[in-house]
Amino acid sequence: MFLGQYQLKFTGKGRIILPKKLRSEVLGAKLILSRGFEGCIWGFTELGFEEEAKRQLEVSATEERARMLRRYLFSASVAAELDLQNRFVIPQVLLDYAKLKKDVVVIGAGDHFEIWDEYLWDKHIREVEKEYGR
Repeated sequence: MFLGQYQLKFTGKGRIILPKKLRSEVLGAKLILSRGFEGCIWGFTELGFEEEAKRQLEVSATEERARMLRRYLFSASVAAELDLQNRFVIPQVLLDYAKLKKDVVVIGAGDHFEIWDEYLWDKHIREVEKEYGR
C-alpha cells in the first residue's frame, strides 16, 4: 500500500527519485504514470494499473461518461522504469498537465501514488481540510 507524503526536487529534466517507502511497494515492477484528477499525476505498478484499467473497462463504451474517462486515463498513460538510482522520468505531456516545474510532492494514495506541484498540493489539502475539517 502506498502511504506517506514526500517533498522532492527534480534531479534532471523531468526526473525524480521514487521515495524509498514507495519503492518498497514497486519491487522492481514497471511503473505506469497517468493523468490523475485535480491536476496531479497518478503512479501505479503495472499490476495496479491493470486492475484500475479493468474497472474502467467494465463499463460499456456506449456510455458517454465511460468513453470520456477512458480517453482521459489512457491517452496520457506511459510506462516508466526506475534506473539504478531509483529515478524515473516524467514525460513532458504529464509535466505540463500537472504544472510540475521545481518543487514536487509525492503522496501515497493507497493503491497508487500521486505526484503534485507543491503549491497545488498545499492548496488542495487546505481545501480538503476546509471541507472535511481537521
